[in-house]
Amino acid sequence: MTAETVLADPEIRISGLTKIFGEGQGAVTAISNANLEMRQGEFISLLGPSGCGKTTLLRIIAGLEVPTQGGVEVRGLPIWVGGKRDRAATRPVSMMFQEARLFPWLTVAENVALPLRIARVGQAERMARARDICATVGLKGFEDASPTALSGGMRQRASLARALVTDPQVLLLDEPFGALDAMTRDTLNLELMDVCARAKVTTILVTHSIAESAFLSDRVVVLAPRPARILDVVDIPFARPRDLNLQRTAEFQDLVASLRTQMTEGAE
Repeated sequence: MTAETVLADPEIRISGLTKIFGEGQGAVTAISNANLEMRQGEFISLLGPSGCGKTTLLRIIAGLEVPTQGGVEVRGLPIWVGGKRDRAATRPVSMMFQEARLFPWLTVAENVALPLRIARVGQAERMARARDICATVGLKGFEDASPTALSGGMRQRASLARALVTDPQVLLLDEPFGALDAMTRDTLNLELMDVCARAKVTTILVTHSIAESAFLSDRVVVLAPRPARILDVVDIPFARPRDLNLQRTAEFQDLVASLRTQMTEGAE
């Protein structure tokens, strides 16, 4: 499957997307004419060097940044209409940031339940849902703890639980495990794959780790340095479920080398 492939009923459609910050001689083009379609339940990584526009693209999909040209549709509904966000279109979308952003005066479960509280879900229902999702992401027994008592990896588990508590159809991940040590990151990546597969959630991950993108994804979108242009969309041939042994195989290492070559050539 390539960037030009037209899906019959895409979960996400990005069409002619361009984002320019500023005006005149000081204008900076962050994204240039991006086109991409995703099917339901697909896991895609946006791979590119730092500052290439990956996060900007994610924020536009999340309804946090207005595109200059083009648009994004989720389940057939445009995210942006006349420069204004359509809340109905963004309702199935949830985003997890690089930092956990947990409130220290709330318990872990209360932090996880916060999106449901904002949506005015009753306390008993939202706390029950929060505790269920905490168990799903490996936080059982820590629901009543303060976030300040958690390790970095556990805080990111709580952040993931908060992103999943609303049962989103689309999950956006902005380098969520980038600040963690390698072993913790490997563990959480395995759990992330399992959770996303069981929830059948369409997932877009922003990363600059070539190995991570190849390990987690169904397809990897290789982006050029700023302005972000889609250089290639690479199908990942490995069957699921996957484990860490995959990364030791010659086939995996060859794929990583190929992706690295594409990134290097795109930067020239």
